[in-house]
Amino acid sequence: MTHRHCPALSRISGLAAAVLLGLSLSPLPADAQQRVPPPSREAVQYSYAPIVKRAAPAVVNVYVRSRVRTAAPPLFDDPWFRQFFGEGFGMPRERVQNSLGSGVIVSPDGIVVTNNHVIRGGASAEIRVALADRREFDAKVILQDEKSDIAVLRIEGNGTSFPTLELADSDALQVGDLVLAIGNPFGVGQTVTSGIISALARTEMARSDVQVFIQTDAAINPGNSGGALVDMHGRLIGINTAIFSRTGGSHGIGFAIPANLVRLYVDSALTGNKVERPWLGARLEPVTRDVAESLGLDRIAGALVTRVYKEGPAAEAGLEPGDVIVSIDDFAVADSRAIYYRLVTRGIGNTARIEVLRKGQRMSFSLPLKAAPALGRDDVRNLSGPHPFDGARVANLLPAMAEEMGLDDQEGVVVVLSVRNGSTAANVLRPGDIVLRIGRQPIETVSDLDRVLVERQRVWQITIKRDGRVLQFQFMG
Repeated sequence: MTHRHCPALSRISGLAAAVLLGLSLSPLPADAQQRVPPPSREAVQYSYAPIVKRAAPAVVNVYVRSRVRTAAPPLFDDPWFRQFFGEGFGMPRERVQNSLGSGVIVSPDGIVVTNNHVIRGGASAEIRVALADRREFDAKVILQDEKSDIAVLRIEGNGTSFPTLELADSDALQVGDLVLAIGNPFGVGQTVTSGIISALARTEMARSDVQVFIQTDAAINPGNSGGALVDMHGRLIGINTAIFSRTGGSHGIGFAIPANLVRLYVDSALTGNKVERPWLGARLEPVTRDVAESLGLDRIAGALVTRVYKEGPAAEAGLEPGDVIVSIDDFAVADSRAIYYRLVTRGIGNTARIEVLRKGQRMSFSLPLKAAPALGRDDVRNLSGPHPFDGARVANLLPAMAEEMGLDDQEGVVVVLSVRNGSTAANVLRPGDIVLRIGRQPIETVSDLDRVLVERQRVWQITIKRDGRVLQFQFMG
């Protein structure tokens, strides 16, 4: 059998060996990259084993058992149907749902980070954590955040000291860095795969404005969710959370939540302080090809400022409509999600250096990071009484709230924040509905709504805006 020597493979092998041995590398000139045999047997016997030995004990399997209540079809509520099949037929029933994922221990007292989507059933679920050495413990949820897809658990170890992974600075990563992914794919048991960082600050797969991902080609499969992405020092750089796949298996495109965001939620779980996104005080739109051409930009990146709110942080910093934000603290930003990620990881109470393009000129501003204005006593109401809004919580729509709920930032608008299950309002309203009119009376504030609801009516005519559509309802009083 003939073996061909591959120069590219030799260079990769040499790079990995040097990284593992802690050597510093400098680029070699083309004439120095010669096809020569390894100088010794030790030079070719490199291995990831020391890194795995250090990191793997802190990666756990997470088993979740929850009870799901299945609703009965509406047909089974029909009295005529029940007289033939009995009152118990078709009633809502409970079924047991099992799920499997991975997690990472980040504190000796048993604090575990995983994905929120792994913890189905939330605080009511039965959670079992299995360590690499096959010890098993019960665990409880102490924090869940759907937007970031992060959950934090506490192992009930009765004073046991657990192996941990140190959280690295994910902002120090570079494309091309070697990484390992550790988890429990398909439930086969703890598995290690290797690869590189393929890209940073990916937002295309994000489902919320705080999600920015590390992309890797290390194989990640179902069951890896919540597992560790580690660097060559055995430190946690990300929590594996998603894959891009047409078959359900790995195609070499995996995504991990950066460690710097994970650190915020771990601290929040331990201190009880909510992770709060600083309020920019400006409305942002994506930089499309048409926008880039109209503004004379040389690249389609960043976020266009379309509105600046008075007395907000952006106005205080000096931003203006028409500015294009291109970087935060010297980190280039591809879109508004990347901007919000940089702000939330910087933290309220600090300042961020924001760079914009204004009429072709680069300008820098110091942005104070502040919390969004809170609702005042007169801005929110819990409604009850003989009217269609009984059981609804409503509020005057503030700009920051509009951003949070993904609504148009209109002035003089009342929004439905929540609706109590089984209430009268649940028959008509949904969270996020904007109340436009009751009868012919325009509703601009919660006080307006209060005054109208006091007057009892035989037929209530309600006009709302939902998902961009204007809807009208009639409700008998």
